[in-house]
Amino acid sequence: MDGLEMKPSLSLGLVQMMQQSVQRQRMSEGGQLISLQSSGSSLSDPIQVETAMQITSRDGTQLLLHNNTGGFSPVTSTQRLKRKGPPLESGQFRTPTYPSSNQSMAGRNSSPSGGQQSQVTYQQPSSRAGSQLAVNQTAHGAFRAIITAEQHQNGIPRPLPSNMTPRVGANLNSYPAQDHGARKRAVHDWGNRPLAEVDPDLWEIMEKEKSRQWRGIELIASENFTSLAVFEALGSHLTNKYSEGLPGNRYYKGNEYIDQIESLCISRALAAFHLDPEKWGVNVQPYSCSSANFAVYTALLQPNDRIMGLDVLSGGHVSHGYHTQSGKKIPAASIYFQTLPFKVHPETGLIDYEKMEEIALLYRPKILICGGSSYPREWNYARFRQVADKINAVLMCDMAHVSGLVAAQECLSPFDYCDVVTTTTHKSLRGPRGGMVFFRKGLKSAKEGQYTFEKEINIAVHPTIQGGPHNNHIAALAAALKQACSAEYKEYIQQVKKNAQALAEGLKRRGCKLVTDGTDNHLMLWDLRPFGISSSLFEEVCEACHITVNKNAVYGDSSSFQPGGIRIGTPAMTSRGCNEGDFDLIAEFLHRAMQLTAALQKENSKQPQRLFGSNSEIQALRAKVEDFATAFEMPGFESSAVRQ
Repeated sequence: MDGLEMKPSLSLGLVQMMQQSVQRQRMSEGGQLISLQSSGSSLSDPIQVETAMQITSRDGTQLLLHNNTGGFSPVTSTQRLKRKGPPLESGQFRTPTYPSSNQSMAGRNSSPSGGQQSQVTYQQPSSRAGSQLAVNQTAHGAFRAIITAEQHQNGIPRPLPSNMTPRVGANLNSYPAQDHGARKRAVHDWGNRPLAEVDPDLWEIMEKEKSRQWRGIELIASENFTSLAVFEALGSHLTNKYSEGLPGNRYYKGNEYIDQIESLCISRALAAFHLDPEKWGVNVQPYSCSSANFAVYTALLQPNDRIMGLDVLSGGHVSHGYHTQSGKKIPAASIYFQTLPFKVHPETGLIDYEKMEEIALLYRPKILICGGSSYPREWNYARFRQVADKINAVLMCDMAHVSGLVAAQECLSPFDYCDVVTTTTHKSLRGPRGGMVFFRKGLKSAKEGQYTFEKEINIAVHPTIQGGPHNNHIAALAAALKQACSAEYKEYIQQVKKNAQALAEGLKRRGCKLVTDGTDNHLMLWDLRPFGISSSLFEEVCEACHITVNKNAVYGDSSSFQPGGIRIGTPAMTSRGCNEGDFDLIAEFLHRAMQLTAALQKENSKQPQRLFGSNSEIQALRAKVEDFATAFEMPGFESSAVRQ
C-alpha cells in the first residue's frame, strides 16, 4: 500500500473477512462478538474486529480501515487496540494457539510466559453446510484472522481439524490428513475431466475440424500434418512451467528438467541440420519465424538501419519488409527499419541477381536476406554471399519453407554461406508451430575476431521481444527434430519433391501456366491470369469442393491483396501417404475446379458464391474429393474415430 505501513500484517483470512459486508452493532452473549478484551483498556463501543484494522502511515498518522466503508479514518483513543506479548527471541515467530473445546469462549487467557494477551472470538456467516461453529483465538503481539471449521478457499473446503494445535516448532509430519480425500476430489472435479465433458461446444467444433482435415485435400504449401508424438508433447504438463531465460540461467527455479528438455532440443536442432556445435548456435524459443526474424533485426540493427530482401510480389515474405502502393508500411520490419526489396525478372520469374547486386551496392543494407514464401526454385546462396561481402552486410536466410529439404539434404544449404538462418518449425519440417534462429559463433577470422551474434540474438529473443518460452512447444520440437534425423524422414522429403514434380507436370499438361515453368522444391505458383478468373474466387470454389489452396501474388500484380495466382504445396498430402499418381489425380481436381470457377464467374460476376450450394457440379466434385481423401490415413489421430 503506497505511503502506508501496515501494523500488524494483513493475513489472508483477514482479507477475506474484510471483503464481507458486515453491519456494525453492539454484541451480547448470544451475538457474534462474545468478548473483546485488551491489556489496560477496553472498547466503550466494541465493533466486529474483522471489519477494522489499525494502520500507521509513514508520517505517523494512525488510521483505522473499515470494511464497510472501504476507507480510512483517524484512530480514536477508544478504538486503539493495545496488545502485549512476551518478547521474541531472534528468528522466532509468534503463532496463535487454539483453546480446547471445553475452554470458555469468553474470558481472558494468559500467555505461557505470563504476558497478557487480548482474546478475540467471533462467528463467521454460515457455510454451505450450515455450520456456525465459532472458534476463539489468542494473539501473541500480532493480529491473526479467525477461520471457521469449514472455511472455503478457492472453492476447496479447508476444514480445521479439531486436533490441530499449531505451535512454534511443531512437527510437520504430524499434519492430519483426514480431509485430503475431499480436497483431492475437488481438484479432480475441475482439473481432470476431459474436454468433451468440460466444454462440449468447443469439443464439437474441434471434432468438425478434425473431420475437415481428414475429408479434404490440403495443398497449402505452409501447412503440414504432424505426428501423435508432437501432439502429446504439445498437450502436456510442460505448459504449466515458467522458464524465462536460457538453460542454466533462468529467472525462476524449478527448471531442472525444463533445462534438460531445451538443451536436448538445441542439440537435436544442430544435428538435424548437420552443424558443428563449435561453429553454430541456435535459439529454439521464438514463437514463430516472423518473431525470429524481428529478433535478428533487433539484435543486429539500430532503428532506421537498412534491410533488403525479395519483394513480396516476387515471392518474398512480408516479415522482410513490405509497403503498399499507397506507401503504408505493413510489417514491423518496415515500421522500425528502412526496407527496400529486389525483384524477380518479369519474363522468367527467376531472381535477377545482376539487378539485386546493383540495388544492394547502391542501397547498402546492413542485412541482406535470401529466402521467401513462394519462390519455387533454388537459391544461389554463393551469389548472395559475394554481394554481402562487397557491402559488408550480414547475410541472413529465412529458410522457413525449405527447412525440411535442407535437413534431409535434398536442396542447397544456406548454412554454407549465411551468417544467420531463421526458420519455422511446422512447414516441411513437420513439427509444432514455432520458430528457430541459428547463428554463427566462434572465431570469425584472425583479423575480425569472434562472432558476437549469440549474446545479441539471445537477448533480443528474450527479454526484448518475448516473455517466457513455450516449454510444451520446445519439447514437441525436440520430438520432431529427432524424426527429422531419421532415414524415413529423408524418404518423405524425397517423395515431397517427386510429388511436386508430378503435380507441376499434371497441371502443365492440362494447359496451366506455372511461374518459372515448374519447381525445384515442394511448391509451385499457378498463374490464373491467362484464364481471366479471380484467384480469390478460385480459392473459394476449391474450398467448396474440399480442396484447400491459397491465393498468392505473382510478378506483375499491383497488390498482394488482389493477387493473380495460386500457391500449391505437396508436404501435407505426402504426409498422408500420397504418391506421384495420386498427385496427377489432384491436378485433375484442380483443373476441374478452375473450369467451374470460370463458368460461375461468367454466370454471375457479382456474387458467384451464392451459386455454390445449388451447383450440382461443385457437389459432384466435392464428393469425388472426399472419396479420394478419406482413403488415406491421418497422422496424429485415427481416421476410424472420425468415421464414428
